[in-house]
Amino acid sequence: MHILYIPLDERPCNYEYPLNMVHQSSQVTCQTLTPAMLGSKKKAADTKQIWSFIEEKAPVSDYLVLSTEMALYGGLLPSRLHEMTTARAEEYVQRLRDLKATHPQLKLFVSNLIMRTPRYNSNDEEPDYYGDYGEQIFRHGWLADKKARQGLSATEAQELEALKADIPNEVLGDYEKRRKFNVEINLANVDLVEAGVIDFLAIPQDDSAPYGYTAMDQVKVYGAIADKNLKDQIMVYPGADEVGFTLLARAYNDYKKRSPQVFVQYASTLGPTIIPLYEDRIMNESLKAHVMASGMTLTADQAQADYFLAYNTPGKVMQEAWDQRHKKDITYDTYRHLLTFVRQISAALSQKKIVGICDSAFANGGDLELIAMLDKQDLLRKISVYKGWNTNCNSLGSTLAALSFVDKAADHVKIQHNLLSNIFEDVFYQGIIRMNLTEAYLPSIETDYFDLKNQSQKVVEKVQEEMLKLAQQYLTHTVENDALIFTKLAFPWNRMFEINCQVESRGE
Repeated sequence: MHILYIPLDERPCNYEYPLNMVHQSSQVTCQTLTPAMLGSKKKAADTKQIWSFIEEKAPVSDYLVLSTEMALYGGLLPSRLHEMTTARAEEYVQRLRDLKATHPQLKLFVSNLIMRTPRYNSNDEEPDYYGDYGEQIFRHGWLADKKARQGLSATEAQELEALKADIPNEVLGDYEKRRKFNVEINLANVDLVEAGVIDFLAIPQDDSAPYGYTAMDQVKVYGAIADKNLKDQIMVYPGADEVGFTLLARAYNDYKKRSPQVFVQYASTLGPTIIPLYEDRIMNESLKAHVMASGMTLTADQAQADYFLAYNTPGKVMQEAWDQRHKKDITYDTYRHLLTFVRQISAALSQKKIVGICDSAFANGGDLELIAMLDKQDLLRKISVYKGWNTNCNSLGSTLAALSFVDKAADHVKIQHNLLSNIFEDVFYQGIIRMNLTEAYLPSIETDYFDLKNQSQKVVEKVQEEMLKLAQQYLTHTVENDALIFTKLAFPWNRMFEINCQVESRGE
């Protein structure tokens, strides 16, 4: 099969890592943009060049996995900074219509995010004014939405009026105008599904909350989907950076005319009912959406399942991963029996099940205790997929997708390299090293979390040093340090949040 892939942006989680997953299969050829064709953080890619590439490759492709953010705006961050008009929206719609008309064999699996509303002051990924007014803009949206849906207390009503006075009209006007345009694009994509142009549409929501601008936009999109009776072709759910994984897996499953069955084992009793950090619904509801979006099916019959999803969840409340060593909430032990979970994984492996671990016990990094237990019982090398990065749904969607590519056509060596890379990045870097270096090392070289300046190589060397120390402590039964090869270790946006971490082991 031939897939044409247009990613959300140039970061490894959207560009290289999904391709590493696809390349596990000998049955897939995947063509994508070259690095030179991608943008760079807030600098937009050349969308005319992107469309020329699509039109060139479409005749020999079975599927187009397309990010609207890249195809229309030139990337994720440019979608939050644009000054586009209705004419650009119409041009985008017509391009897709023409593409489908010219290449009716091409299945279009499209993603289009509902624009996020961060709750903090930072212009690192947002318009410049968000550095001064971000927290107030978020709170304004929250209170305005709550007022419309259920009313405000007297104190909240006073706070809303104060926010209206404090946020400059031109700032709020600019922000709301851009949101309005983005919703119009969401609704245009819904119309394209109804017209048979788009075959499947995923609408993930980045950093969502129960109230606010994102929730208000959701209502409009949900309403249009319901009115057109398209819930079987359009799915709205928490997520963002995993959507490339998800739609590539959907294409693979669709091409093979299958819907693999997934059995889910939660780590805790309350796990399915917990609302994770940065998301707006309980874990079990997000699970349903992500399973269906990837072209899979849930089953309660473990014996008949194609895949065993081990879903590591908190006991009662979710914390950030960097709190696990010294500030871990007691309910991670009192409301979760981790050893039982590990034994369930072991039993599934002994039954020759293909096991993937979605590690969502913490936000922004993996669970060290789980890794230590799995290593002690020599189970890590036997699982096929491990993901524990960023948000719950980032981990969930990419875990399910990666499982789809573990079949008879899969390359076992590549599977193990991807597994090892995820452990080093998600657990060691995101969970532990990132925060430790931000607090204890970056000040000494006069850099900070958002800008490594010209010191990135020094930080890379420090990261590798710390990774090897953690590997020696937590992976003693899984891999030997002198067998490790870091094929890539770099900061793509020259900041601490994301890293390109690709690790192999000699002998695999």
